Amino acid sequence: MRHISTVIIGAGPAGLAMSKCLSDRSISHMVIERGEVANSWTTERWESLTLLTPNWQSRLPEYCYTGEHPDGFMSMPQIADYLHGYATSITAPVEDRTTVEAVTAQGFGYRVSTDRGDWTCDNVVFANGACGRAQVPSIAQALPAGIAQLTPQTYKSPAQIARGGVLVVGASASGTQIAAELLGVGHDVMMSAGAHIRVPRRYRGRDIQWWMDRSGVLDARIGEVDDPDRARRVPSLQLIGDAGLSFLDLNTLQARGAEVTGRMVGLRDGLAQFSGSLANQCASSDLKMRRLLRGFDLWAASQDLTDLPPVELHPVTRLPANPRLTLDLANGRIRTVIWATGYAPDFSFAKLPIFDRKGELRHSEGIVGPGLYVLGLPLQMRRKSALIDGVGADAEALATHLEHHLKIRAA
Repeated sequence: MRHISTVIIGAGPAGLAMSKCLSDRSISHMVIERGEVANSWTTERWESLTLLTPNWQSRLPEYCYTGEHPDGFMSMPQIADYLHGYATSITAPVEDRTTVEAVTAQGFGYRVSTDRGDWTCDNVVFANGACGRAQVPSIAQALPAGIAQLTPQTYKSPAQIARGGVLVVGASASGTQIAAELLGVGHDVMMSAGAHIRVPRRYRGRDIQWWMDRSGVLDARIGEVDDPDRARRVPSLQLIGDAGLSFLDLNTLQARGAEVTGRMVGLRDGLAQFSGSLANQCASSDLKMRRLLRGFDLWAASQDLTDLPPVELHPVTRLPANPRLTLDLANGRIRTVIWATGYAPDFSFAKLPIFDRKGELRHSEGIVGPGLYVLGLPLQMRRKSALIDGVGADAEALATHLEHHLKIRAA
């Protein structure tokens, strides 16, 4: 049995940022990673995916993008290289190809059991990401035999999709990107759209993330957000990492040939049922977009930014004349269903009383319990907590708390 002060689980942006902050405080630690550095970016993403944030926004503690394309968007191999470079630059103590099997209480600390031996430690940091598992609704079990099912974690490219129709369930970033890719190679695509948020890639000559960064939207603290629990469930923005494409929304998909219908609410005897609320969902999405852009306009005016183009107006989301309410999945049109219905973190290795009745991790701004922390969750401390650009500030705060905890224990 080996002992170390702190174990960090996960060698992605959050885990590496935490490693840097602990090294700065001379706190002994190790980072356990089930694969290699940036494992999920290379093994659980589709091949054409790019970051939704521009390269200049890939900022980690004492490390930032220095390439020739700050306004570009990294591919998955590029972000993996970026994170490998960061791990090397900070000399992160990574134990790769090591799977954590259980975290349990051990005296006044913790025991971390892995497939390569056990560790005892004073502190544990869960930094294994907010997208540990794809969320698939229970109705998926009722799909007719012969229809393939995928999620954004298992979808890799159009080459793995059988000929025939594809039903994409979910209209946030993952769903719209996958639907667009499949339309591009000639698939018959149906999009089942529930709640979603439509925004332009660029607004008044600047990337949407420039506006969110400069205006302070991303820096908003959790205490400044109305109903944080609801805010954490807000869908990801309908975006794609392509500065040349203004929108990747339901209008774009319909123009490319997709059929759009409402949220999938039931599946019985091969008959899929869809909500009749598509018009309301689209109106709500358009309203949220206008409010967000209006907020940017007011901020720009308050800053006296005179070098911006005029205010832009965008057309509303177009609706199909009669969105279908049912679809017979046994008639052969649909051969594949892609459940782009969101993600959830995976803390199944934690054998501790730290979950609520819904199975969700209880924490206060990343502090789970004495010597126990989580990093990289949506709206953990700030709106940008789950972004590469957000984990650094959160890691700094948690490292300070962890250091204080160690001093109290040593006293």
